Amino acid sequence: METFTLSRKELQRPGLIKAACSGRITTRQAAQALHLSLRHVRRLKRRFEAEGASGLTHRSRGRPSSRRLPPATRDAVQRWMTTRYVGFNDTHLTEKLREHHGVTIARESVRRLREQLGIAPQHGRRPPRARRRRIPEAARGALVQIDGSPFAWLETRGPTLMLLGAIDDATGEILALQFRPAEDVHGYATLFQQLFVTHGLPLALYGDRLNLLVRNDAHWSLPEQLAGRQAPTHLGRVLQDLGIAYIAARSPQAKGRIERLWATLQDRLVSELRLRGIASVEAAQAYLPEFIADFNRRFGRPPATPAPVWRRPPADLALVLSCRYRRVVARDNTVQLGPRWVQLRGPRSYAGLRVEVRELLDGRLLALHQGRVRGATPAPVTGFTLKPRRSPSSERRARRPRPTPPSPTPPPSSPARPTAKTHTGRHALSTHPWVIAKDRDIRRREQRTGRTFSRSSDPGHFH
Repeated sequence: METFTLSRKELQRPGLIKAACSGRITTRQAAQALHLSLRHVRRLKRRFEAEGASGLTHRSRGRPSSRRLPPATRDAVQRWMTTRYVGFNDTHLTEKLREHHGVTIARESVRRLREQLGIAPQHGRRPPRARRRRIPEAARGALVQIDGSPFAWLETRGPTLMLLGAIDDATGEILALQFRPAEDVHGYATLFQQLFVTHGLPLALYGDRLNLLVRNDAHWSLPEQLAGRQAPTHLGRVLQDLGIAYIAARSPQAKGRIERLWATLQDRLVSELRLRGIASVEAAQAYLPEFIADFNRRFGRPPATPAPVWRRPPADLALVLSCRYRRVVARDNTVQLGPRWVQLRGPRSYAGLRVEVRELLDGRLLALHQGRVRGATPAPVTGFTLKPRRSPSSERRARRPRPTPPSPTPPPSSPARPTAKTHTGRHALSTHPWVIAKDRDIRRREQRTGRTFSRSSDPGHFH
C-alpha cells in the first residue's frame, strides 16, 4: 500500500475532489470550499483521476528550492565561519561578508549555516517577557506617578533642562511640574511640596528605582541585617514620615502613563514655549501652571470613583521636607553641619548629647532634641540648593580603621639626641625628672618617720 503525506491545508482535498468527480457537488462548490480558483480545481480533478489521492500533493514537495544558496557560497561561508571569523556573532559576520568578500546574504542564512555546523550563538536571545496590563486606580490620590525627563525644552534659546512631573493615575491629569538643571533632591522636594500643598497627600507614589528615592546599593549594615530591610534615603524618610508608600517600577513600561506624558510634552510644551518666545528657566516655570490647566481640561478623564482619597498635609510640612543628620552637641551648645552651625537655646546644656539636625528646603537649619526644636539658623542670603551633605549609607557604614603609616626612619646622618630618652611608650623611665623627684621624696620620708613607703601606695600606707 502506498503511503504519502498531506499537509493540513491539503487534508480536505481528497474528499471534496472525489465528490466533485462523482457529480455529488459541482466544481464551483468544491472551489468555494477549498478557497481555490475554478481553474485549479479542474486541474486537481484531472490529477485525481490520473494518479489518485497522491496527485493532490504540492508539486514542489521534496524538490530543492530555487532560491537556495549556491553550494560554493555555502561552503565558503562555513569555511570563513570556522577559520577567519571564529567568535563573530551573526550580524557582525553578515556585515564582514558583505563588506570584505562581496557576499550578500541575510543574517538568517548565516544563522542556519552556523546551526548546521553545530556552533552555539555568541549571545543567547531572551524570549519576550509576558506583561499584563495594569488597571488604573479608581479614585484621585490613590496613586501618583512621578518621573523626570531631560530634554531641550527651550531648544536653542536656553540650556537643556530636567522636567520633573507628577501625574494622577486615575485621571491622567498633570498634578505638578518643575524645571531643574538635573534630577536632584532639591527638585523632588520642591515637586513634593507643590503636589502636597496643591492637592494633598496621596496614598502611594509610583516611580523608577532612582537612588534618590530608594536604596539600590548592595551595602547592608549590621542593624539593617538584623531589621531585615535597608534604611531609606533622605527622600524615603520624608515619605515614611508622611505615610506615603513608594512603589519602585522595574521597567519603563510599568509606568507607561507618565512615559507617554513625556512624549506629549516634548511636542506640545516645547511648541507652546517657542510660540511665547520663552528663553529663561524662570519664565518657563511661571508658564507651567497655565499649561497644566489647559492640558488637564483637554486630556483629563473622570475617575471611576468620584470621591478623592487625598489626605491633608501636616502643619509642619516644611519641617518634614528636609535632609536629616545626627550630630553631637559641642561644649558651647552648638552643632555643626558642614560650614554652617546652630546655637542651641535654653537654660540647660546639651553638650555631649546626640541631636537631629534638619536642613530645610528653604535653607533654614534646625536642631531637634526629643522631637522639639532647640535651635535654628536662618537661610543663606544667596541662592540655596538642598542636597545631601552625606549620603545616609555613608553615615550608616562603619568607618574602617585607617592603617597606621609607618614611622619614618631617621637618616643615618641625623644628629644625635641632645638629651637621653625618658619614656618607653606610655611609662616613664627611671631617669625621668619626675620619677627622680618622687624617689627622693620617698627616701626623705623614710628617714624622717622610720617607716618604709611604697611608690605605688597612697600617702599614709606603710609596710
